This record gives sequence, structure tokens and C-alpha cells, in this order.
Amino acid sequence: MRSSTQLLALLLTTLLLGACGFHLREQAAMPFKSIYVETGNPKSPFIAQIRFDLDYGKVAQAAAAKTADVVLQIVSESSELQILTLDNTGLVTEYRLVYRVSLRAYDNKKQDWIPATVMELHRDFFYDNSLVLAKSSEQDLLARSMYKEMAQQILRRLSLAKPQPQ
Repeated sequence: MRSSTQLLALLLTTLLLGACGFHLREQAAMPFKSIYVETGNPKSPFIAQIRFDLDYGKVAQAAAAKTADVVLQIVSESSELQILTLDNTGLVTEYRLVYRVSLRAYDNKKQDWIPATVMELHRDFFYDNSLVLAKSSEQDLLARSMYKEMAQQILRRLSLAKPQPQ
């Protein structure tokens, strides 16, 4: 249970943030009415995140590419775990988690809205052999946060996209 001091501090913070014009970032409006997400791995957690964010932003998801205004083609996605540092006994003390997505967006005239591109995110984390289960959980949490951030970056890019001249 929160004390009255904590509640007062929370109330004051909320009032001050509201007074200065602060508000949470909202989904940007898309310059198209419907989208189709084309992927070779429709069950991946990243694709689930993209679909969730599209639903949240109230973007219509077409059942087929030919009925969509824009097709978001996820060509590939991959994760990689790189060793960053070793201790004096040769044990890993730090890893880098790398997540890559290769994508393209185009309309039904095959005109690019986002040309073929690769987007990449990195997260570094310390590793301790005595905490294997905890570090495995940390790695899973990092991966999920990377899926979410990547989905948001792609949707922001789509919100600014327009047909590219050929």
C-alpha cells in the first residue's frame, strides 16, 4: 500500500507533466487505409508484435496482398548472440544481442514505399555463470523488448512513407 506522501508525489508529478504539455506518444496516422504483412514466418513473436501494433493503431490488415493498399514484406529476421568480453579465465562476462530485420514495403502497383532495407538493434548485457537461469530470462526479456522496439520503428517509418519515384 502506498503512503499518502507517495500518492501526493504521484499526483503532483501527473499534474506537472500535464501542465507542461507532456503526453504519451501515440501511433502515427498511416498514409494508407490497409496493409498486408507478408512473411515466411507468420508465427514469430516479432510478427505477432507488428500485428498487435497495427491493431492498436487501428490500421486495417488485409487478408491478401492484392486487396491491400500497401504490402509490408518481412524478407527475413534473425537474432545473433555475440561475445563482447571474457574474464581472465576465459569465461564470457558480456554478450551483445543483435536483432536484424530485412524488409520492404510496396503498393499493388509494385511501387516501393520503403525500398529493401535492413534494420538492426543491439543490446549488451553482463553474464554470470552462477546465474544462468536469471541471465537466460534477462536475454528473453531483451529479445521481447527488441521485437517491440523494431515493430515501433517500422511503423513510424511506414507512417512517413510514400510511393517512391521509379
